[in-house]
Amino acid sequence: MERDDDQLVRFEAMGAPPLPDTNVLSHVGNEGARIWYSAYGEGAPVILLHGGLGHSGNWGYQVLTLLENGYRIVVADSRGHGRSTRDAQPYSYELMASDLLAVMDALHLDRAILIGSSDGACTALVFSAKYAARVAGVFFFACNMDPSGVKPFDATPALNRCFARHAADYQQLSATPDQFRKFLKDLGPMQRIQPNYSTEELRSIKTPVKIVQSEHDEFIRREHAEYLARTIPGASFLLLEGVSHFAPLQKPERFNAAVLALMEQIYGISKRHSPTEEA
Repeated sequence: MERDDDQLVRFEAMGAPPLPDTNVLSHVGNEGARIWYSAYGEGAPVILLHGGLGHSGNWGYQVLTLLENGYRIVVADSRGHGRSTRDAQPYSYELMASDLLAVMDALHLDRAILIGSSDGACTALVFSAKYAARVAGVFFFACNMDPSGVKPFDATPALNRCFARHAADYQQLSATPDQFRKFLKDLGPMQRIQPNYSTEELRSIKTPVKIVQSEHDEFIRREHAEYLARTIPGASFLLLEGVSHFAPLQKPERFNAAVLALMEQIYGISKRHSPTEEA
């Protein structure tokens, strides 16, 4: 039976499943910040990049499934998020891409598949444009590459529950636990005007990209996702039905199946297990 948490009631109450124990976790310094990361398992590498306001623990459903399927998984808290710090520099996707490069270098990873959700997807594609030799492929879920791709903001009960979980996690994990409102304000300019890639810049991206859009995304226009898939050479489009911007949490089996399909396509490794299910 497929799990579902469409309204994020479970996520608000408990978060995602905890990440497994590991002895590979640390911080790496980069551009005035200390970036927290951890790694799990052995095999072909995949890096999971979380969305804005969140942290690596939001990938609990995905880490467990990827482990079952024999991959090496890396997660990292974006600068200023979770256990990572930041300095006074304005947030930018280019800066966060440089943080990702520092994490890969610290772990001696020459190349990996990048799985990005929301802000993490933007970081993944910006990284791919700047450091193509380090990227085997990109799973780009629920983000825009220019401001025209964003819908007018409309709060929903699920979005409010997600926001409440992020606020609670920030207070628990951050080195500045009383500054969530400032954190939210500081992220705003980046999210409103970045990234802003032209058609020509998108056409210069050479890594394999899967553009994944949810049927009911609260933030991103479907036509923008389809434009990205048409414009980036070799990209393809996938619509996830019955989910919104929070698909990795709402219906993790459905999301994980799409991730595993891309992993198998790029790495040529057959799935050893179906995505974990609960009766």
